Amino acid sequence: RGGRIVAARLENVKYESTRGKAPLLEFADVLLAGLASDGGLYVPTEFPKFTPADLESFRQKSYSEVATQVLTPLVSPSIDSDDLAKMVEESYTTFRHPEVVPVRPLTTERNENLFLAELFWGPTFSFKDVALQLLGRLFEHELSRRDTNVTIVGATSGDTGSAAIEACRDRDGINLIMLHPRGRVSEIQRRQMTTVESANIHNVAIDGTFDDCQDLVKAMFADTAFRDSHRLGAVNSINWARVAAQTVYYFTTASKLVGPNEPISFCVPTGNFGNIFAGYIAAQMGLPLDRLIMASNHNDILTRAHLSGVMEIREVRPSTSPAMDIQVSSNFERLLFELSGKDSSWLSEAMREFRTEGVLALPQNILELLRISFEAGAASDQQVAETISELHSTQHDFLDPHTAVGVNVARRFDSHNSPIAVMATAHPAKFETAVADATGLNPPQPEEIAALAGIPERCTELGDDLNAVMEFVSSVSQ
Repeated sequence: RGGRIVAARLENVKYESTRGKAPLLEFADVLLAGLASDGGLYVPTEFPKFTPADLESFRQKSYSEVATQVLTPLVSPSIDSDDLAKMVEESYTTFRHPEVVPVRPLTTERNENLFLAELFWGPTFSFKDVALQLLGRLFEHELSRRDTNVTIVGATSGDTGSAAIEACRDRDGINLIMLHPRGRVSEIQRRQMTTVESANIHNVAIDGTFDDCQDLVKAMFADTAFRDSHRLGAVNSINWARVAAQTVYYFTTASKLVGPNEPISFCVPTGNFGNIFAGYIAAQMGLPLDRLIMASNHNDILTRAHLSGVMEIREVRPSTSPAMDIQVSSNFERLLFELSGKDSSWLSEAMREFRTEGVLALPQNILELLRISFEAGAASDQQVAETISELHSTQHDFLDPHTAVGVNVARRFDSHNSPIAVMATAHPAKFETAVADATGLNPPQPEEIAALAGIPERCTELGDDLNAVMEFVSSVSQ
């Protein structure tokens, strides 16, 4: 009873837009499209289901074997299972840990049912590698099959950029342009992007916030003529393939901590909502969940929405966890679509109201459903520093500030006698200053990160100006 037999009862998964006006597509078309033509995000019309027997089998399988089993029904019939298995295997041999995503107890001295799922053992020491190492190979495979090329345009608050660059550098048929907010990513995050010499990689520092960068990308995709003429593609989590690949580590983490019929909770440092939404999708595919806990820093729009029922955009304030300095969480639209019973008419109007007015009151029925599956909490920079300090003093362990947000929030919730896995999203060395300020010591630095200091950087600086960015993209794609 392999997952292929059970899950492949959906042999041909179709994808629909959350806005309801774009055509249904198969996986390969969704991969290359990124954003739907109506401005919405693609989601499966139905989810493959895995049985307790499937979940039990995951306990004996490697990460790559589980990934192939989980993803095969989602990519079929666009990509053959054997081709997928090869790409998956190639993707995860780039990781520095044999388990790809190892899981360990958070502490040994406190009576806690908390664990860390370490997502950061990929090439750029960030959880983004888990999805993007595969995404780069999926792009190259499909572009080669179609004998065409793509100009990938992305926005990053830090880690997506370096992970996408590492995944796409020197790949045939791909030009990659990555926007980041100037001065709002860590020095190591910036250097991981700007020191790459590959001719197909282009970095742009935008004078603005991550939300500004993300809006520029969405505006280019919304311009259908521009998008088509330059063959734009997406690596941000607006691309469904990113979310799909992230579902896998929820299954593998659960298989290490609980039985196939036992629930588990996950606490996820949350910015753009893609990582935690992948956990929600895993639950729709049969993974027994207790709760998903949204952990925000002081840019806490999602935590406030969960508590009050009102989404309200406020000014983005820099923090020690910059990858979470976001007020418009793109993937929350996917969740609202599912919780509304796939009411694309309501969602389209709601998203228009939210972006126009900066405020959206969630309908009571949607708010109630949100609170059934999700909890939420926020941690200040001071609380983050205290958490990093305590873990180091008691465990001689270093946490990056994003993971520390998750740990701080997770400790506020009763475990319900089931484990809570905190998603550890980045290696502490990527945020050396914040960690050193909290502990008085620099975290150990992998040699790949230490080597960045002596390499020249390449980056173009532009204002928050759509026309200027489109001109840059045009010059690159031509």
